Amino acid sequence: MKLKATLLLSTLALSGAAFAQTTPEPDYTLSFNVGAVTDYRYRGISQTARKPALQGGIDWAHKSGFYLGTWASTIRWIKDTPPADKGSVEVDIYGGYKGTLPVAGLGYDVGFLQYWYPGNNYDRVTGEKADTTEGYVGLTWGPATVKYSHAFTNLFGAANSDGSGYLDLSATFDLGSGFSVAPHVGWQRIENFGTYRDYSVTLAKDFGGGLVVTGAVVGTNWEDRFGFPNTLPGSGTRDLGKAGLVVGAKYSF
Repeated sequence: MKLKATLLLSTLALSGAAFAQTTPEPDYTLSFNVGAVTDYRYRGISQTARKPALQGGIDWAHKSGFYLGTWASTIRWIKDTPPADKGSVEVDIYGGYKGTLPVAGLGYDVGFLQYWYPGNNYDRVTGEKADTTEGYVGLTWGPATVKYSHAFTNLFGAANSDGSGYLDLSATFDLGSGFSVAPHVGWQRIENFGTYRDYSVTLAKDFGGGLVVTGAVVGTNWEDRFGFPNTLPGSGTRDLGKAGLVVGAKYSF
């Protein structure tokens, strides 16, 4: 009887293992995230006059590699540039495809991204709306990623700036115990204006359950490159490209 029971338990265990191994991969995943930062920096430049921002997004990813998503943040830079007085939210809508090249460990990512600022009247300032469309292509090998983004419209309302480009070099290193560090350097070329460099080093702690807290040192060489700080009338004397500490928290579910 003991032998029969042992055989029965072994059979059940093997059957459970086989069942677990044959559980089909879901066709797609849907995830959500909400968070806040002490300063919303984009390509090194503060979008919120170096003040806090609320953020959140939705991502859909198919097992084939296709993905779609949207992300939003509060901003201030449009309303801080009179006579513009409308445009306090940025909404990003993106989609693309991720896959692996026939080279060991080399992944790629291609897609488009629409920056939309609902109701913005930035054309009062430059004659152009702030809305911007970019395409991008990225390559990832191990912890490192190189990505190039190309503007197919004027860049964030800058007149005669279509064709601008951004080169992003970054990496993420797992430090263990939920910690990771991500260094980054990027070059933003603004057509018919010039190129500046931004940089950051981000330390992240994953507390589990979807909660990640970050601290980042972020800055640019804007003033050194152009000879004047990046300021806006509505943000007073705050240099929006000056190096600073940004703390954030994001919950994903």
